[in-house]
Amino acid sequence: MAALLRGFRDFMGRDEPSDESFDASVERLMASSECEYLLASSTPEGVAEAVCQLRYRYGVWHAAEDCWLEDLYVDQAARRTGLGSSLLAAAISRARARGCARVELDTHEANAAALALYERFGFSPNESTGERKVFMRLVFDPAS
Repeated sequence: MAALLRGFRDFMGRDEPSDESFDASVERLMASSECEYLLASSTPEGVAEAVCQLRYRYGVWHAAEDCWLEDLYVDQAARRTGLGSSLLAAAISRARARGCARVELDTHEANAAALALYERFGFSPNESTGERKVFMRLVFDPAS
C-alpha cells in the first residue's frame, strides 16, 4: 500500500512525504478502525496495482458516519484496465455497508480522467441545493 501511495506522490511530482514517513503513516492508519485500504490487481498473480484509502468519521449533520475517499491511485502500467472503477465501486459498497451517509473526495480540476470516473459513479461538485462546495484548508508548518 505504501509503495502505491509513494507512486501517487511521485505521479503528482512531489518529493514529500518521505518513503519512511509513508511507511509509518500507513502502518498507523492500518491499526485504526477509522481507515481502510482497498487493493486491486489486473493480473492472476494478484500483485497490487491500485490502491484506495478510505477514512471514516461520525458526523452530527447526518447522525451517521461519513466516508472520505482520501486517495485512489492506479499505477501507470495498469491504467485503462478498469481497476479505478472496480476500486471506486468497492469503496462505495464499503461505505454503504458501514452505514455512511455520504462519500466525499477531492480531485484536481484538471484531472479529466478522475473527474469522468467520479461523475460516472454519480459524484457531483454541487450540493443538492445547487450550491457549489468550496473545500478549504489551513496548513501548519510542522517546524513552527
